Amino acid sequence: MQMELVLTIMAKDRPGIVELLADVVASYEGNWVDSAMSRLGGEFAGILRITLDEDKAPGLEKALEALHEDGISISMRETSATSFSAQGDTGRKAYFEVTGQDHKGIVRDVSRVLAENKVNVDELRTHIFTGSMTGEHMFSAEADIVLPDGLEMDQLCEKLEDLASDLMVEVKMCSVKGK
Repeated sequence: MQMELVLTIMAKDRPGIVELLADVVASYEGNWVDSAMSRLGGEFAGILRITLDEDKAPGLEKALEALHEDGISISMRETSATSFSAQGDTGRKAYFEVTGQDHKGIVRDVSRVLAENKVNVDELRTHIFTGSMTGEHMFSAEADIVLPDGLEMDQLCEKLEDLASDLMVEVKMCSVKGK
């Protein structure tokens, strides 16, 4: 019987980490379903979803634990298609961007509005960059979200725009994805 696993991976960044993971997964006849991997602050950080036969899982787990000797930390969690995931989301997919002068609390405050409105975050990308005119640190966030049934996009936009004025940031775009 097939099972689904989600792996989280951390390591000091260097070439070959993804290849090493892919080799281990393939050697246990696992299927690499989807992933998000990035280099952050000189570290490799990733999350990976795979499927494989249940009888292969113990061997895979031992092989992944052995990667710790190479400086790769991996945690593994079994999941299922019936758990709350992209396959189980109801509602509409949407996208928005926030940009402004960097200061503490922006992510906390934006995510609070999303949570209060039962909005699920599919993907969040943030970064700090140098402003072209002022040279000050600027903050940017882009989010793919799922609106729950019953929440209209204009309601969420209004709440984000209210917050934007409090935070002195700009909600650059707030639209249903694909429109």
